[in-house]
Amino acid sequence: MRTAWTGLAAAILCGCATGPLLDNPLPLRPAAPVALVDNPVWIPPGPQAYNQVFEKVLDILDDYFAIAVENRYDGRIETFPAIAPGLEQPWKPGSPDFDQRLEATLQTIRHRAVVLIRTADDGGYFIEVVVYKELEDLPKPTRPTAGFASFRDDQTVERQFEVIDPTVFESNWIPLGRNTPLEQVILARIKKCM
Repeated sequence: MRTAWTGLAAAILCGCATGPLLDNPLPLRPAAPVALVDNPVWIPPGPQAYNQVFEKVLDILDDYFAIAVENRYDGRIETFPAIAPGLEQPWKPGSPDFDQRLEATLQTIRHRAVVLIRTADDGGYFIEVVVYKELEDLPKPTRPTAGFASFRDDQTVERQFEVIDPTVFESNWIPLGRNTPLEQVILARIKKCM
């Protein structure tokens, strides 16, 4: 009797396999296809359409970025660069999927957008959204602590004075190309609202 209980306890604690394990024990389904929005997206005309289109695009873009330049006559909207939110900021828009949020958690990523609104030949408007993605390149970590003694000899207050000039190229940001998923999110919102 004692041997039966010991065998039963060993089987429960250690587990027992009745056959070869499956390569994939969980059922995986393919991801639902995402409906891609054309870039530039065509918006049909309406009464007083240009003002309405421009204001709506400006309102949607303002949810993601701070507006730097808006020119209603040129049909151009440019934004200031914005740091992409990571996993620690799930409420903040700017990183549309988990992979980008993880990347923004581990590295400093920023986005900036340029939107062009053009009149179509057959009526309506074409809205093109381009979101640029950039990675911060630092010569050393901003707050290295490994290898330092308890008493540091550097200044405790570090003041950095920066002159913000749009014509000056910032060499500590590496261009990573366009951020197509964020462009698709913005374009989908524009198409839905129009």
